[in-house]
Amino acid sequence: MRRGGAGQWHSRSVATQIVIDDPDDLRVDDFRDLKRADRRPDRPGGRGLVIAEGTIVVRRMLASPFQIRAVLGVRRRIDELHDDLADVDCPAYIASADVMATVVGFHLNRGVLAVADKVPRMSVAELAVTARTVAVLEGVGDHENIGALFRNAAALGVDGVVLGAGCSDPLYRRSVRVSMGHVLRIPFATADEWPEALKTLRDNGFRVAALTPRPNAVSLHDVVPRGDERIAVLLGAEGDGLTDAAIDASDVAVRIPMAEGVDSLNVATAGAIAFYELAHRVS
Repeated sequence: MRRGGAGQWHSRSVATQIVIDDPDDLRVDDFRDLKRADRRPDRPGGRGLVIAEGTIVVRRMLASPFQIRAVLGVRRRIDELHDDLADVDCPAYIASADVMATVVGFHLNRGVLAVADKVPRMSVAELAVTARTVAVLEGVGDHENIGALFRNAAALGVDGVVLGAGCSDPLYRRSVRVSMGHVLRIPFATADEWPEALKTLRDNGFRVAALTPRPNAVSLHDVVPRGDERIAVLLGAEGDGLTDAAIDASDVAVRIPMAEGVDSLNVATAGAIAFYELAHRVS
């Protein structure tokens, strides 16, 4: 119970715990067959759900704007989330590890999952209004790299992420897991027009710095934000890097100085270095 206004007491809403003994129980269909790409709810053609895996990531989902549909876990993990499930209006299904493995399609070492509906997409213009530093991605199709970039962005003061052409969905299960749930708290926008979205950022006061190994690019150390200038760090896919069109639409081409014989870094690593150098200077 908790106290409300005018001296009244109100019951505190807590997620309803339901024991699942039958792996064919229809109530846990949102969690079913997650290993089969053609049936996964977080894949194209699926049900458009977001899946959180593990106690830490589920906890971040519960604290996010995403509307929770249900939680499924072994009793120990559900007990660990007891306080987080307070004031959450959703079922918390409890199952044995074997029943859960049959439902999910594999043995889940982390012992708990949550599913939520996706939130409405944000436009690049909407994101630009509230952010001071953003990461902009082009052609980053690897789910683990997307997740790692969001985790680095959260740690190093980046306010939002813009997904340009060729990027994978950051709300795929693997990306959510690798990001440690930070894709659920960092605002992101998908650019419907590319690279025109970079002009939208520039029109909103962002200086777009495109990371490239080109020898004529300016050293990252020499890119110093001026006054109230906002910074957008543009990163491309590993291998091909940024397209010429994206670099041409930026304000400055920037390189990370590296030892002789090494011409590039993993995109998430390069992003972390750039976020540290640039995001901290405008925070």
